[in-house]
Amino acid sequence: MAQSTSNPAALDVTESLRKPRVLRAKQRADAAIDSIRSDAARSQLPAPHATDTAATETALAPATSKAPPQTSEASRVPDTHPDKDVVVVNPAPAPGNATPAPASRARARGRHWFLALSFLLICAAPIAGAAYYLWTFAEDQFASNLAFSVRSEEQGSAVELLGGVTELSGSSSADTDILFAYLSSQELVSKVNERLDLARIWSRVPVTSDPLFAYDPDGTIEDLLTHWKRKISIIYDSGTRLIDVRVLAFDPNDAQAVAQAILQESTAMINALSDIARDDAIKYAREELAVASRRLKEARQALTRFRNRTQIVDPSIDTQNQMGVLVTLQRQLADALIEFDLLQDTTRAGDPRISQATRRVDVIQKRIDAERRKLGLGAGGQEGVVFADLVGEYEGLIVDREFAEAAYTSAMATHDAALAEARRQSRYLAAHIRPTLAQQAEYPERLKIVLMVALFSFLAWTILSLVFYSLRDRS
Repeated sequence: MAQSTSNPAALDVTESLRKPRVLRAKQRADAAIDSIRSDAARSQLPAPHATDTAATETALAPATSKAPPQTSEASRVPDTHPDKDVVVVNPAPAPGNATPAPASRARARGRHWFLALSFLLICAAPIAGAAYYLWTFAEDQFASNLAFSVRSEEQGSAVELLGGVTELSGSSSADTDILFAYLSSQELVSKVNERLDLARIWSRVPVTSDPLFAYDPDGTIEDLLTHWKRKISIIYDSGTRLIDVRVLAFDPNDAQAVAQAILQESTAMINALSDIARDDAIKYAREELAVASRRLKEARQALTRFRNRTQIVDPSIDTQNQMGVLVTLQRQLADALIEFDLLQDTTRAGDPRISQATRRVDVIQKRIDAERRKLGLGAGGQEGVVFADLVGEYEGLIVDREFAEAAYTSAMATHDAALAEARRQSRYLAAHIRPTLAQQAEYPERLKIVLMVALFSFLAWTILSLVFYSLRDRS
């Protein structure tokens, strides 16, 4: 005690250093009590009472006295004062109250540097490269827009037209699908190239200046088709059957010329499809008409040959004349027979009039027999068969000609009906947006392309990072 009172300056320094230590010890005790209470609440154990707290505070009370506290060797923790190089001895923690260790300071590790480097390579580098190329090397391009559809106009019949009823159908799905495929075909590229020289149009900017959007004029037709798909954007709406076409070029007039050529070639293709459909519709009717016409021609030629050979225009007329002669002869024969019978009753035998009447009857009978043989009415005579055969042959030719005429008339009516139906179902290309002429270069869409590159590169970097951490956690 005498030593303490004899050195008051050292006592003041010790007291000033002891007060912060006491405060820190009290804070650690309060934190330990709170931790014990939370653990007791979770495990449903009785929490420490106020008496425990008072006991703890009583245990810490001697620390405020002037005498130095009793410490153990294990509880000595050096604490350097920020202003003075003085070692402070911390009191030993109360039994059963473990003080949590302070967290260590965060520091960069290898995986952090790897993520940063991968972000630069996968995400930042592509964005910077795309932005640099688009704003430095990429040339401005002009767009010409075109929109059309395939329409089918079906005209009604004459009765419908008189009633004012007409029908305008929508686009044909089959024709529109064919046209959509035709717009990306090598045939269309070749035809448009023959019209406008696409290699010259798309190589106005040399490949050395803009290797991404320019075209090499020394390329093949396959290269031109690949570049066509990059310069020509085709959008097909399957619901409305509308086709939108966008043509890009380094000159606005070139873009409009290419769009106009596409429209003309598409119109020609649709007209060809319409002609093919019309020909298919009337194909069978046309073939039937040709067969009927040939049959009628052959029937008429056969009848003409018959008339030239027999020198008979109409055997039915000759037959009627021959029958009239035969009837007249038979009437005269009847009169001669009656006269002969009268002479036999009124004259004597050997009268010259009887012999004359007999000769007259014989002559008339011979003529009747001759006419009957000519008409084919004889009793099996060879000369009587000729005229009957001629009549039969003539009637057969007449029947063939009449049948051929009826078949030809029906085939002609069918052909006319098929032709009228094909005309009613005509197809044509309706362009509701003609090729436009651009006044401002809108392509390439630099900001949009950079944002797309940023989006996809960031997604790629995120996915690779997640894969890396998942593999690291499993190892």
